[in-house]
Amino acid sequence: MGHFSYLLNGLSRSLSIKKGGNCTNKLGKEVSRTMVNDAKKTELIFRSSGVVNAEGSKNLASAYSKRGQKGINQDTLIVLEEYGCQEDMMFCGVFDGHGPWGHFVARHVRESLPSLLLCNWQEEALDQNCLESDLKDLDSAIQTHNFDLWRQSFLKTCAAVDKELARHPKIDCFNSGTTALSIVRQGEFIVIANVGDSRAVLGTSSDDGTLVPVQLTVDFKPNLPQEAERISQCNGRVFCLDDEPGVHRVWRPDVEAPGLAMSRAFGDYCVKDYGVTSVPEVTQRRITTKDQFVVLATDGVWDVISNEEAVRIVSSTPDRGKSAKRLVECAVKAWKRKRKGIAIDDISAICLFFHSPAQPSS
Repeated sequence: MGHFSYLLNGLSRSLSIKKGGNCTNKLGKEVSRTMVNDAKKTELIFRSSGVVNAEGSKNLASAYSKRGQKGINQDTLIVLEEYGCQEDMMFCGVFDGHGPWGHFVARHVRESLPSLLLCNWQEEALDQNCLESDLKDLDSAIQTHNFDLWRQSFLKTCAAVDKELARHPKIDCFNSGTTALSIVRQGEFIVIANVGDSRAVLGTSSDDGTLVPVQLTVDFKPNLPQEAERISQCNGRVFCLDDEPGVHRVWRPDVEAPGLAMSRAFGDYCVKDYGVTSVPEVTQRRITTKDQFVVLATDGVWDVISNEEAVRIVSSTPDRGKSAKRLVECAVKAWKRKRKGIAIDDISAICLFFHSPAQPSS
């Protein structure tokens, strides 16, 4: 957290903050805006297929997105190294749009969520701890309450982004929306926030040394008991069409629409009053030496590739930078083999590696 302290120290001098002074929302917002602007100047970022690996960083992120057979690619992704100008932080996100305006919704959420999350996280930290000249106390408080800060920040951010979409003058979100799966790595912790049915899977070593998958998120489908109950209580309906047995969808109470295949999403205002929500599930995990990488992918991967297969594919790719592309290409082949006659979905994946590869002994 030393880099964070350095940034705040400079800001505190420029804002003439005195020891013992109280934090205010105005101050928090000013500090947040300054840090976000600084972050935009320095962070390594990509919004398409590629590799991000800052010099000296243990992180390496490989990402790849491939258009399916349904038209424009409604998947999108983002990776931010040195997130918020902090050397020990990284942000990754995958977004799966749906509906006529789905690609616009996905890209808007991709652009809005990371910066707003950073602002909210910094404001939450300042509000709870007060910015004083002795910044070591602030570092300690942030580490102690880290998960709660991130959880509250994600909840606040997702609510704000969804509300913003409702008022957007150029994007029609009534029958369109997007999922959002995000991970923030901060030092030895990862915080995962999930809205929708994309999935995060960890590749970790078992006691006998074999690599095994650990699913970190829930696929928020309408037939999950807690999801179905919420939708039912809001007068929404959940059922499968005759020609899609096993595919549960959300329907309005008075019309056979929209048939949404997930229970949480940004946008989709035609069913927001009927139980579909943009509230994320936020969880945390401490990274150990056994944890090797995490895969974030849209359902185009998980519809045809198991967690075990994904971990095997990524771990067996000689060049880490090509791991996401190989996973996506394997998913395309699986679609052709397992779902003949069905249009291939858009497929996107990010593989985030936690440790530098072991150097061969001389």
